[in-house]
Amino acid sequence: MARPEQELSVQMRVPMDDGTIALYQGYRVQQRRPGPIQGRDPVPPPGDPGRDPLVRRTDDVEDRPAGTPVRGGKGGVRVDPKLLSESELERLSRRFMDAVGLLVGPTRDVMAPDVNTDARVMGWMFDEFTRRVGHFPEVITGKPLALGGSLGRDAATGRGALVCLDHIVHARGQRREDVRLAIQGFGNAGSWLARLADELGYRVVAVSDSKGAVANQGGLEPHMVQAHKRETGSVVDFYGGETIDGDEMVSTDADVFVPAALEEAIRADNAQLVRASLVLEVANHPVTPEADRMLAERGVTVVPDILSSAGGVVVSYLEWAQNMQHEQWREKRVNDRLAETMRDATETVLFRAERDEVSLRDAAYEISVARVAEAQRARGYL
Repeated sequence: MARPEQELSVQMRVPMDDGTIALYQGYRVQQRRPGPIQGRDPVPPPGDPGRDPLVRRTDDVEDRPAGTPVRGGKGGVRVDPKLLSESELERLSRRFMDAVGLLVGPTRDVMAPDVNTDARVMGWMFDEFTRRVGHFPEVITGKPLALGGSLGRDAATGRGALVCLDHIVHARGQRREDVRLAIQGFGNAGSWLARLADELGYRVVAVSDSKGAVANQGGLEPHMVQAHKRETGSVVDFYGGETIDGDEMVSTDADVFVPAALEEAIRADNAQLVRASLVLEVANHPVTPEADRMLAERGVTVVPDILSSAGGVVVSYLEWAQNMQHEQWREKRVNDRLAETMRDATETVLFRAERDEVSLRDAAYEISVARVAEAQRARGYL
């Protein structure tokens, strides 16, 4: 599992609006898996390329506690999408699909959205694949509804994280009304989690985005925060709370801290500032290994991303299943399947952690690695 079966690195020359040509690096990685591969394709900002191999290796076990039968791929483009116009982003998305399209297919490798990729981006890539190969909606998930997307996909990651959290809160004997949430990252996953949690009775006391944060110990109104962000471009200066620096989010007085932005939000230099008793990872790898150990020593429970952020992948699988059957399910059916899957996965991880007296992260990885290894052994690879 430490080495992928195949790894494709591509260089893409993209015409820019000013007439110049820009060069971008993209990749698509596949682990050896039983059945079709499914993997998310982020558009991450430029960073340390040495971090990519970690993402590629762990993605083979990522979300495996949820038991979805498709997993094991990863891809992306190294670019800051905020620096691109919409037309430049579209040309880059199409060039990426054109460059890696020889690896993908409905029963081979199915692409799914991740950081900085939305239904619009997935629709562009799907259209590019359709132009060159033919109409196969099941080759890409996270598509617009008009192109075969699934109802419930937009809210899936946030909804799945809430199901996981709700199960843990119930297992601890707590009441929703007594649990305060601080959510770092008010993008798709974070905003949906905040709104859905508020509807269930949880108190959302702080939220943040890339420009700052807003807090109110009496509770924010996530729906109104979302409306404010649509109007102003940020949660900053929301009338119902106090604007604070985004870096202060990690030390917010809350029962649950939710890193739902980018990776490595909790590190060795700020882990001691975490005041919450539970950290719910919704972003990819938001807690570094050293910070994870520091939190454990302080008795802080960390719910690993391979469990808590699995909702998006679960509904991506359900979208693929609908496309394969040429159906579109009602949103309630999708949400019910998601909730059932996430509850079962959370219960399995909680049971393993308690039985073996290990952390939730260790329990989730033990389950995930065992499932992948079992499949590899059955095929004769081990």
